Amino acid sequence: MSHFKTIEVADYYEQSRFERIKQFAANKPTPFVVIDTAIVAEQYDEMTKYFPFAHIYYAVKANPGAPILQLLQQKQANFDIASIYELDAVLAHGVSCDRVSFGNTIKKRKDVEAFYERGVRLFASDSEADIRMLAEAAPGSRVYVRILTADNDTADWPLSRKFGCQAEMAYDLLVLAQSLGLTPYGISFHVGSQQRDIGAWQIAINQVANLFARLKADAGIELAMINMGGGFPANYLDKTQALARYADEIISYLHQAFPNKLPEIILEPGRSLISNAGVLVSEVVLISHKSNAANERWVFADVGKFSGLIETLDEAIKFPIVTDKQGPLGACVIAGPTCDSADIMYEHYRYGLPQDLAIGDRMYWLTTGAYTTTYSAVCFNGFPPLKDYYL
Repeated sequence: MSHFKTIEVADYYEQSRFERIKQFAANKPTPFVVIDTAIVAEQYDEMTKYFPFAHIYYAVKANPGAPILQLLQQKQANFDIASIYELDAVLAHGVSCDRVSFGNTIKKRKDVEAFYERGVRLFASDSEADIRMLAEAAPGSRVYVRILTADNDTADWPLSRKFGCQAEMAYDLLVLAQSLGLTPYGISFHVGSQQRDIGAWQIAINQVANLFARLKADAGIELAMINMGGGFPANYLDKTQALARYADEIISYLHQAFPNKLPEIILEPGRSLISNAGVLVSEVVLISHKSNAANERWVFADVGKFSGLIETLDEAIKFPIVTDKQGPLGACVIAGPTCDSADIMYEHYRYGLPQDLAIGDRMYWLTTGAYTTTYSAVCFNGFPPLKDYYL
């Protein structure tokens, strides 16, 4: 059926690498995800190649697997931390606290105190209450304020509304930070995860440049840093442009906005470093129809929204799926194994899976290295968290 998108493994992985993963996975009970750490290393090296002047802070929330943290520690990466638990995980690998940023704008005082006691001096914020708490719990620290960016509906997984504040408030917060003894250090933004529109960075960078200029002219505050967050995409069902293209345009935007000298630039990649390195292996549990006349099959896998695939919510992230069957494709709904009716991954977007797909066959979900293990429930319906392996 030609209207279905044909998925070729070669568009996402070198065939030899995929076969290595399949061989490793052959006798292991599903579901689980396999991460090829060599791909993570390559993705990190590519980021440093195209943004040689930037400080790379890995977004630990994407995948806190010990082999990944160890690899990035050895590469002298920095780390964007969202909780005290992530800090503990990172410090266990010998990371020094001057390579850590507490990037969550929502945080408890006791956690800030713990970060400060251990030597962390770089904190994100977006509210007056948080700035005042930081001044008391982390005195003298460097603070950067996150701003709301323009509409980022062009991102597959938008991050607007919950985090950040309007530019006018950011101005006031940085002035307040200085008055309370903190160091007003910079501005951060996030254009949305899996952002396909490179122009989104231009809009945000121009907002930041305006704030830099106003704070210097009106308040005598010279900011030093821009944290541009993440947003760089991975290759899901619809492939994206190469990182080199993103870098060329974003660097051009930066030089246009800051023609004399660039501020310190921080990038916080998570998805773009890890997703392409992962393959989630699942098994078909059931194939059924909802009426005697229905042509459309329901394919139930042993993995679902509650075992790592929450980013299929609203069918936002569309993972490439391949099987060992080679026959003609047919329409299907793809759902998970739990007794929750929300556990349907793809119903409106029509995936085509081989018509001869059978119960017990394996489904390989490509580009699943990020936000799968960390989103997996502990024991919904008694199912254990998604198992992870690292090659």
